[in-house]
Order: sequence, then C-alpha cells, then structure tokens
Amino acid sequence: MNLFVRLIEPSQKYQKGGRLFSNEDLRKMIVPLLIEQALQLVVGMMDTMMVSYAGEAAVSGVSLDTMLYVIFMNLFTAVATGGSVVISQYLGRQDKDNADLSASQVIRISAVFSILCMVLILLTGNWILKVLYGSAEADVMAACRTYLRIVTLSFPGNALYNAGAAIYRSMGRTKTTMKVSMTMNAVNIIGNAVGIFVLHAGAAGVAWPTTISWSFAAVVMMVLCFRSKHEVRIRWNKILRLDFAMRKRILHIAVPNGIEGGLFQASKVFIGTLIATYGTYQIAANGISQTIWSLSALSSVAMSPVFVTVIGQCMGAKDIDAAEYYMHKLTRLSLIMGFVWSIFILAILPLLVRVYQVSDITRNLILICVAIHAAAAAFVHPFAFPLSGGLRASGDVKFTLYSSIFTSVFLRALLSYILGTLLGMGIIGVTLAMVSDWIVKGAMDYVRLLRGRWKTKKVI
Repeated sequence: MNLFVRLIEPSQKYQKGGRLFSNEDLRKMIVPLLIEQALQLVVGMMDTMMVSYAGEAAVSGVSLDTMLYVIFMNLFTAVATGGSVVISQYLGRQDKDNADLSASQVIRISAVFSILCMVLILLTGNWILKVLYGSAEADVMAACRTYLRIVTLSFPGNALYNAGAAIYRSMGRTKTTMKVSMTMNAVNIIGNAVGIFVLHAGAAGVAWPTTISWSFAAVVMMVLCFRSKHEVRIRWNKILRLDFAMRKRILHIAVPNGIEGGLFQASKVFIGTLIATYGTYQIAANGISQTIWSLSALSSVAMSPVFVTVIGQCMGAKDIDAAEYYMHKLTRLSLIMGFVWSIFILAILPLLVRVYQVSDITRNLILICVAIHAAAAAFVHPFAFPLSGGLRASGDVKFTLYSSIFTSVFLRALLSYILGTLLGMGIIGVTLAMVSDWIVKGAMDYVRLLRGRWKTKKVI
C-alpha cells in the first residue's frame, strides 16, 4: 500500500478534505478492475486455446467472427459509458434523484438497442459474412456462421450487464462487478470445457457458453441494481418514463462514443478482410495474437473506467482543478502500471504460446506480433485509451471521435493495406499499423490535455 501511494502521489496539491478521491478510494476501484479485466482476458485466451483443439479452421472462423461481434460489444459499451459519465457527474453534484433517473434510462436504452441489433444480425448475419469473408476457405466460413448465429443471442445480456456494471463503477463500487465477472467467467470456462472436450462441438462449443454466461451476468446485475442500497439504484417507474432530456444527455456521450468504437472496430473488420486473404496460418496467428495482446493491454483497459468515474465526479462537482490534477495523476499511474505489466507479459510470452495447439509457423508469427504489441503498450497505450476516457468523461466527446476517425479509420486501415498486403508483410505489417495508430492518437490526446480545452465542456 505504501508503494502504491508513493507511485501515484508525487504531488501534495490535494490533501485530505481537499480532494474528492483518496489513494485508498483509487486503490479500491483499480484493483478489482484489474482482476476483472484479467479474468475476462484469461477466459478469452482459454476460449481460443480450447477451440485450437478443434483445428485451425475453427480458430480462424471464431477469430474472424469476433472482429464483427466486438463492433456490437463496443456499441453496447458506448451506451453504458454514456450513462456512466452522466451518473458520475450527478453523483459529483450530489443529485441522487437525477442519478437514479440517468441509471434507469441507460438500462432502457441498452435493452431496446441490443434487441434491435440482435434481430438485425439474426436476419442478415450470413449475408454479412459472405460479403466480408467470402474468400475464406469453406470450413472457416462454416465455423464463422455457427459462431455468429449463437453469440448474437447474447446481445441483450451483454448490453444489460455492461449497463449495470457501469452504474456500479460510476459509484466506485468495482468490487461488486469483479465478483459478478468472476462467477460469469467460471460459467464460461466450465461451459467451454464441456462444449469442446465432452461434446466436441467446435465453434458452437465456445459460442453457447459465451451466450449463457452473459445472460447469467445480466440477470445478476439487474437484480443488484434494483436492490441497491448504495448511492444509485434503478426503478421501474424511471425506466418506463419517457424523459427525453435525460436521454439526450446520455446519448450526447454515447452516440459519439459509439460511432468512435464502431468505426474503430469496423476498421478492424476491414483489416480482417485483408487478413482473410493471407491464408489459414496467418488468420489463426492473428486470432490468437489478439487474445494475448489484449492481455498485455490489461492495465490500460482497466484504468479507463477509473478515469470516467473520477473525472466525471470532479466535473459534476465543478472542481476543474481537481479534474486536471487527477487527469495527470491517473495518466502517470497508467504509464507505470503499463510498463510493469508489459515487461511481465514479454517474460511469460514463450510459455503462453506453448498452450496453443498450432503449427510452428503460426506460433512464430504469434511471438513476433505479441512482442511488438507489448513493447508499444508499455509506453503508448495509456495515452491512446484511458486518457481518452478522461476526456470523454469531461464531455469532450467530439475530439475523441474525430481523433479516432483519423487514426483508426484512415491511418490504421491504410497502413495495414500498404504494409500487410502491398509490401507482403502479412499480419506483422498489420500489427505495425496498429502501433502507429496508437502513437498518433496518444500524442493527439496528450496535447489536448495540456491545452485544456476539455475544461470548458458541459454534460449536465
């Protein structure tokens, strides 16, 4: 604990009674989030590892599908984030009635939106896969269709879990979401083992546990949100209320964030269409690499909700000095954590790769791509992602949207085509393009922080 304090508190500007969050408050938020993210990523790795026993075609099919599926996950997360920012700001203002209303409205929006998305993909999923990955081999495409059809049923569960988790995180009560996530992941792991090793169901063997576990977690989070005795709770009368003003506040954050996340993932889908032409070895290596390098970015991903809660409450309390202070403090902490964690991932990388039943060619590609990613994650990722969460929590959503459009849609996609396809570097070129995206976006976000225009934004 003393080391934690020394690392994140080099300044004495805010002392007890003069700051909104103590070091203990931050520790209680960050540690459960790290554990929760680690569990989710480990389960993702185990999904991919277990599917690898069903063959590289199954791994390839699931990895291609995941790029499409994550578009919708990002959209649901965007709605939840919009709610979290608004709730956090009302909590900072100590306005419980509107905090409850915003929490209830984000549940309504999440439920309706996710059901519409589910119906859309169930009706058009096969056509979308044919357009995106028509050049993939027949067995890969068969795995794609199976996996997508099943996981689409998880959309409402995913959206409602994320909305409920965002409500609890906006209160800083991340220990609760960690416990729910642990139970959900246990259900997923057991289901994967049964689906792959007992039922020999291939891609379906990991798709059904994913759907069941998300649905289970959603039910638990909804019960907790209704019964909450904490700062915020949801109520049926406020869920059913047609409050357009509150919905507008939530969507003011959610829509740009959703567009940002959607375009980011759409660029990955475009890149996936490029990777689909590189052959089964490279497709499989890319799918496994994505799972492992998500683990190397764990600390930065875990810090994003902390930025939203802390900066949101500071801005809601109209304490701009505190918001600026925590922007810098949390960025420092993200860099320290990112560096230490990336060194750890690089040290255990050879052991991680050995658990996958893939060819030597695929394994070597994984080693190279993950090493590039982990090295960049140590120095660049904290500026490109969690800091964006802080800017978003202040209401500076248009800037984060425009910077992401430039770096993700144009820079990453263009460089992936040039390096990966034209220059024949394959997924190594795609990985270098991704790192270039981070560098430019991180620089833009940090300059925005220093110039201070985010301080003038208003959400509530």
